[in-house]
Amino acid sequence: QVQLVESGGGLVQAGGSLRLSCAASGLTFSTYNMGWFRQGPGKEREFVAHITRSGGSTYYEDSVKGRFTISRDNAKNTVYLQMNSLRPEDTAVYYCAASSKNYDITRATSFNYWGQGTQVAVSS
Repeated sequence: QVQLVESGGGLVQAGGSLRLSCAASGLTFSTYNMGWFRQGPGKEREFVAHITRSGGSTYYEDSVKGRFTISRDNAKNTVYLQMNSLRPEDTAVYYCAASSKNYDITRATSFNYWGQGTQVAVSS
């Protein structure tokens, strides 16, 4: 069956960096667009970043532009999220997701498969 397994979360001070990884199995990884979402305490799940199948195009939520970078390695079936200049408001559970769709890329409903999430906590 399809599995997406996130790792790399943790506790970091404001201004610090973390790199999240999401290892995929059970699907032809290179045929899926990939995304990262997050859900903060008491908040709805929100879009963070998206990358196309080949990695040739990326898209970011406004608050993370210039700080976060999404990338993928199709040979390793892995997608990454490099997070720099972290802020307390970035505190959330971060989820990776796989989508077969080419539209509505910021909507959670466009994604077929989800990981279990990894916690990121940023202290001030």
